[in-house]
Amino acid sequence: MTIRDIAKESGYGISTVSRVLNNHADVSELARETILAVVKAKHFQLNNNAKHLKQRKSTIIAIIVKGTMNMLFSEIVETMQDRIIDSGYAAAVYYLDEEENEVRYASQLCRERNPAGICFLGGLVENFRQGFDEITLPSVLVTMGGEALNFPNLSSVTVDDRAGAKHAISHLLAAGHRNIGIIGGDESRSGPTHLRLQGCKESFLEYGIHFDHERQFEQSRYSYQSGYTAICHLMDKMPEMTAVFCMSDMMAIGAMRALGDSGKRVPEDISVVGYDGIPAALFSVPRLATIRQDAKEIGRCSVAILRHTILEGGEVEHILIPFHFVDGESIASPTE
Repeated sequence: MTIRDIAKESGYGISTVSRVLNNHADVSELARETILAVVKAKHFQLNNNAKHLKQRKSTIIAIIVKGTMNMLFSEIVETMQDRIIDSGYAAAVYYLDEEENEVRYASQLCRERNPAGICFLGGLVENFRQGFDEITLPSVLVTMGGEALNFPNLSSVTVDDRAGAKHAISHLLAAGHRNIGIIGGDESRSGPTHLRLQGCKESFLEYGIHFDHERQFEQSRYSYQSGYTAICHLMDKMPEMTAVFCMSDMMAIGAMRALGDSGKRVPEDISVVGYDGIPAALFSVPRLATIRQDAKEIGRCSVAILRHTILEGGEVEHILIPFHFVDGESIASPTE
């Protein structure tokens, strides 16, 4: 029998069961008596790790960041750290490469550090489907939707990536562009990339335009240098391209540098749209048009939900933060 089984049998959430087993004070007497009755009836035994955890209450909230170069994540992490400290906890930040499995890493972290809760910043939905049931701590997905996963201890805070990317492509199509390239991450490893690409395809479909994935899409890491390299490959495959949508501002700024180095003018020759709304986009030349995510609100909301579930046993929540299109100076109608 597992903690999840006890939660189902008793009718209480996993986080409440965990607090009872770890002898936390912030549980009602009725919940404690009901859960302990199930434990006794089912002859549940805590393992050595659980016995150790019972002796102390964790004061750490872990932030697991997927990707080491994402400037949007930096702003979100800074906000989260401030909010976590204000809540009386310590924030421990762990950075993973884009190719690492964040859920597997979190499982190990739970065994070694016993955090009070976990914030997952970025990741792949499939990793959670395959391994998150081993994690019983209150957790929140940040910049990824988690409602469809249906875990009782996993909340989520995100922007609608599908709708944001669709809006970006639709804006370029409305400006008259038809030969549009796309630079994005690895669909098999990045949930946001998958959703943003779906949004792009929806926009093309609504305009009756065929999307040739092999020719129009170029994979890139979320960095300036990768954006620079990706646009060069994309121009070789698609010399008639008049606009490009980049799935991060860092990619877009790198791409604009490469276009300038190759003699192309932005936006006169090629229009560029980014995604994220990082501060650097305000200072690029020309100023970058982008889909802006409210990093501070994402960070604030994520910690508020996690704090509520840790301290009060609150139910999981799934929040969509609105995105905003920033027009910038990097879009123009295509020349004849």
